[in-house]
Amino acid sequence: MEIFDIHHFGMFTNSALKLIALPIVYVILINIYSIKLWHKVALGLIFGIIYGSINGENSVYIKPVGDLFLNAINMIIVPLIFFSLIAGITSVSDPSSLGRIGIKSCAAYIVTTTFAIITGLCLAILLKPGVGSSLDLSSLSSSSVNTSMVTDFSFVKMFTNIVPNNALRAMTEGNMLQVVFFSIFTGVTILKIESSLKKRLIDIFQMLSQLIFRMVSIIIQFSPYGAFALTGWIVGTQGAGVLTDLLKLIATVISGMTLQYAFFGLFIYIFTKMSPLPFYKKSLEYQALAFSTSSSKATLATTMKVCREKLGISNTSTSFVLPLGAAMNMDGMAIYLGMCTVFFAQVSGVDLAFHDYIIIIITATVGSIGGAGVPGSSMIMLPMILTSVNIPIEGVALIAGIDRILDMIRTTINITGDATVTLIIDKTEGNLSEETYYS
Repeated sequence: MEIFDIHHFGMFTNSALKLIALPIVYVILINIYSIKLWHKVALGLIFGIIYGSINGENSVYIKPVGDLFLNAINMIIVPLIFFSLIAGITSVSDPSSLGRIGIKSCAAYIVTTTFAIITGLCLAILLKPGVGSSLDLSSLSSSSVNTSMVTDFSFVKMFTNIVPNNALRAMTEGNMLQVVFFSIFTGVTILKIESSLKKRLIDIFQMLSQLIFRMVSIIIQFSPYGAFALTGWIVGTQGAGVLTDLLKLIATVISGMTLQYAFFGLFIYIFTKMSPLPFYKKSLEYQALAFSTSSSKATLATTMKVCREKLGISNTSTSFVLPLGAAMNMDGMAIYLGMCTVFFAQVSGVDLAFHDYIIIIITATVGSIGGAGVPGSSMIMLPMILTSVNIPIEGVALIAGIDRILDMIRTTINITGDATVTLIIDKTEGNLSEETYYS
């Protein structure tokens, strides 16, 4: 009996080389040449696509590297939002302006989200991605969809839950709306303190905020490796096959996201009277990270850094308006929810009346605000919206395969929308450094 088979050894060697050769080349490449961080992340996306295409299902072995990066981000995100919001609130020179900034920010985020949903609905009605589709929803079982999230969802419950009954639990569970509320409540309370304790508390939170930012800057240096691993895993395990059956919907979604991206530049030009070109150019750094991680909150730290250091946005707006947007503004998901609802109505042969579209706009707006800002949140909100206009929810299982890929595009639009609103608010407050913006 032959114990050692050289043929099997050769197969093992070839397989091992395919798994480790490209990562080694990538690591050497980005460390030899002095290039910008977002360039490294972009290269990570490209190398990840190649790696996933070569290794297929075996790309799962690279996923733990991406998981480590996301775990590090998740570890720091609650302290980042908590301390940055408090630091932003307590750094306001005129406390009376805080309410004005908060109201303007919330109003702007609600308006842009509603606008995004209407954009998605109009494009879906115009392009008709579900008309003529051969997809068979009757062959799907409702057991394939998490319907419990539909029956348990309540708008009243969502609004009352904004106030946490346990602040520590809100932080440990990562309930961002509750964390935002507690942070704002803490910051406003500090401003109302009249004793000498006020200055000491402000100094402490400012220092803690700087500490968190320093920790974030260290973690972000590993983002190219996370981008490579996550992209390689997605391409290897999902492949191009998941796209073929739903190409028309995918094309419609990409068209909507592209149009919304153009609208951001138009908003900047209308409300700030500035060219949007520097914004687009300097936003590539955080957009590349958003695309690879599919998480607005994982990208928040990098976005804050870009807004403050490259776009000239003040520390107050960067620390207050931007985290607020990461918790409540989901323009990309809003477009997607609107489009998918019309898509399934067309596939199912359901004729939507005018009042149905109004219901979709309202539920998708609230659903987007209540979204977790993490991968897969649309799979929770979409069944709720479909149910509100009596569309079968079984079809959600059909798009589960492509959702992770489209989530990458949605997240890029989400975080770009946050930065756009923050820039506009800062300009209207007279705090934006145009010199830095145009440099």
